[in-house]
Amino acid sequence: MAAASSTYLTKLLFLLVTLSGAPPLATALSFGINYGQIANNLPSPSRVSVLLRSLNITRVKLYNADPHVLTAFSNSGVDFIIGLGNEYLVNITDPVKAQDWIEQHVQPFIGWTGISCIVVGNEVFNTNNTQLMSYLLPAMQTVYTTLSNLGMEKQVTVTSAHTLNILGNSYPPSAGDFRQDLVGYIKPLLDFHSQIKSPFLVNAYPFFAYMYNPNEVPLDYVLFQPNPGMTDPKTNLHYDNMLFAQIDAIYSAIQALGHSDIVVRISETGWPSRGDPNEAGATPENARLYNGNLLQRIEQRQGTPAKPNVPINGYVFALFNENLKPGPVSERNYGLYYPDGTPVYDLGFQGYLPELVSAASCERVLYPMVLLVLVVYSMICPQ
Repeated sequence: MAAASSTYLTKLLFLLVTLSGAPPLATALSFGINYGQIANNLPSPSRVSVLLRSLNITRVKLYNADPHVLTAFSNSGVDFIIGLGNEYLVNITDPVKAQDWIEQHVQPFIGWTGISCIVVGNEVFNTNNTQLMSYLLPAMQTVYTTLSNLGMEKQVTVTSAHTLNILGNSYPPSAGDFRQDLVGYIKPLLDFHSQIKSPFLVNAYPFFAYMYNPNEVPLDYVLFQPNPGMTDPKTNLHYDNMLFAQIDAIYSAIQALGHSDIVVRISETGWPSRGDPNEAGATPENARLYNGNLLQRIEQRQGTPAKPNVPINGYVFALFNENLKPGPVSERNYGLYYPDGTPVYDLGFQGYLPELVSAASCERVLYPMVLLVLVVYSMICPQ
């Protein structure tokens, strides 16, 4: 009875949020969002859950398994990818520690919050740490085995995320191959992906290609704007944007190692709205064009030239600007929103972030509404 009462109260509190001024749900958006938290000025997870609900964004990628976030999104219909950071890889190869982590960070939320994927490690092959690289596959295997032992392997898949630096060659796309020094790690990793049927995740940023070579890389080509594009001389496939060419280069590299049964997904992509003077192209207008044009392609369920029947599936980086991220100015300016909930630039949709209100405002505005909720609650759940 206590659980049922809690459910009624939760629904009533959602009603309270609606009555307090939240707009109706937007048309469903197909893209996912990266919810980074390296900042000291972000809204609470409960306020963020209302923002994403107002946008009807139903896919979120975390870089950890923050229980405050997962709790705040309980019963929200949002599907989460959660992260198990590089710092865990050594210990997580131990089955006991792997089970401990899953029982603490995953199992309590199943049934309340959708968790469909665990990303084990992030950009491990970009670290030049061969010991860490050697732990990646065993860690993934241990996590998967633990999920299987707990009966959760069909509900939660296991993967990792990689940068494009794993490629030795990416042009033309048909010549894509993995760096020779990484093949010994990546080949068994691909075998594992094939075995458990999990996607290969890539963090792809055409921004970097343009930033480093602004005189050679056409801006329209990286921004999905009209341009002549390029034709792959081997396949005769035409590319009108760099991101699709990068993804097909990954497909070619995977195929070169004997696999045509692994789907490539975009775990991160985006464009900064600000940068240092030497970061060419980091402007609000270019960020608006890149993300806006990309989202149109995702909404249209486009595939790449080499995989036209496999709609691109991407997570935009990122939800908010993160003021504590180290590195150049661009690192702190990838967000679609400022922490106060205002858009950094106009992408054609408007979200709603509940305001923080003072105690006086609460008493004046919310107190009568809370009384209404309590009255209705007492009628539904009489003592």
